[in-house]
Formats: sequence, structure tokens, C-alpha cells
Amino acid sequence: MQFSKSTGYALHALIHLAHGERGQNVGIKELARTLSVSESYLSKIMSKLRQDGIVRAVTGVSGGYELARDASQITFLEVIQVVEGRQHLYDCFSIDEQHHPMFFEAEKVEPEDADSSEPVFAFGKDCLVKKVMDGAERQMYDYLRKHTIQWILDSAACHNK
Repeated sequence: MQFSKSTGYALHALIHLAHGERGQNVGIKELARTLSVSESYLSKIMSKLRQDGIVRAVTGVSGGYELARDASQITFLEVIQVVEGRQHLYDCFSIDEQHHPMFFEAEKVEPEDADSSEPVFAFGKDCLVKKVMDGAERQMYDYLRKHTIQWILDSAACHNK
């Protein structure tokens, strides 16, 4: 799994905006030059961030971009989902659970014969591979949700002391 370069540029652009003085916007030319990327490519990324309310475009001669809200409120997860989209990382392909029951979670069900002491298992619709992958995705999302643009600035400040 790999995030696109657009995600990296978006995160770095937001860090650059957050690092500047409060209330001071940064023009697309300066931002593109700082990130060593073309203005047109970065403009598309910034447009997505603007549409989602992460940055605000300031018009006029000294226009540019600024954060639309505090850096502590912008999570890595939010930025990644804006740039990459909000889809699941893994979709289980269709497996015939009749022929491949080992891929599906077994659920204990009550036996139809009340006198039977043997447990009965029925295989549900939950693919075990998808269950593992969804768990990994949740953990990654939790981690990315805990890290904000401000966290990067704070960490950088600690390392530069």
C-alpha cells in the first residue's frame, strides 16, 4: 500500500502554511517553489483542500492560501481521505462459502434438535480475510486520526532544540 505523491504534497503544504505567521497567507507560486512542484499540480491539490474546508483561498494581489482552521484540528486521516478518497483499502472478492467455508467466520447456532448436545456451526457472511484487513485499516485510521498538522510542528520544535 502506498499513498500518492499528492498526499505528500498536501501534507507538506499544510505544514508550511501552519508554520507561517498566523493570518499570513502563502501564494501558490511560493508554495510550489518551496515544495519543488509545478503550480498547476499543486493548485489541483489545494483546490481539493479548499473544497473540503481545510484551507481558505485569499483573493487579491497578495492572495494565496491559509489554513481554514487551527492546525491542531487538521488530522492526517482527514487530509489523506480528501486527497485519496474515502474508500476501504480492501474489498473481499466473491468466494463461494459453500465450497470454501474456511474463509468465513463460523457462528455457533442453536441445534434444531433440542436433544442434541453437539454444537452446530453455521458459516456467516463475514470473510475472515476481510475481517483482518478491516482491523488493520481501523488501527491505521486511529493512528492517522491522532496525528495532526500541529503535532508535526510540535515534534519538529522538540527536535530542533
